Amino acid sequence: MPPPTREAPRPPKRVEAVPGTPFGVVHLDVPPVTSGLAIGSLVTGVGSILVSLLVFCFGVAGPDYGGAWAAGAFTLLGGLAGVGAIVAWLLARRQIRRPAPPPAVRFTGGGLAVAGLSCGAAGLLLSLIGLALALVVQIT
Repeated sequence: MPPPTREAPRPPKRVEAVPGTPFGVVHLDVPPVTSGLAIGSLVTGVGSILVSLLVFCFGVAGPDYGGAWAAGAFTLLGGLAGVGAIVAWLLARRQIRRPAPPPAVRFTGGGLAVAGLSCGAAGLLLSLIGLALALVVQIT
């Protein structure tokens, strides 16, 4: 059996008496939880930026290492990751802004979701720029 936690017990939010009995219903305060969608948006956005760096590497390397074909394949992957980060941001924003009655779980992580949005958009844009660079290098 694990040892008891050292955090102080949380006081009840409110207590309602049950009529006709000596008992009551206790409503506890639930601490907010970081949204998993916001974390997923950030991770996917950073992954999109990292994949866009591969697009630039294959684009600059030229036809010796696959050139535009490899850059195009990685552009598709980076674009899907960027779009995934943007969609996860939309869902996380909806989840965080949803009003929750007191016994329900509240979600936080708006800053993480916005960072995921910006990273995903940057990764998508960088992937497309890298593909354009690869095509220019391939043509010349």
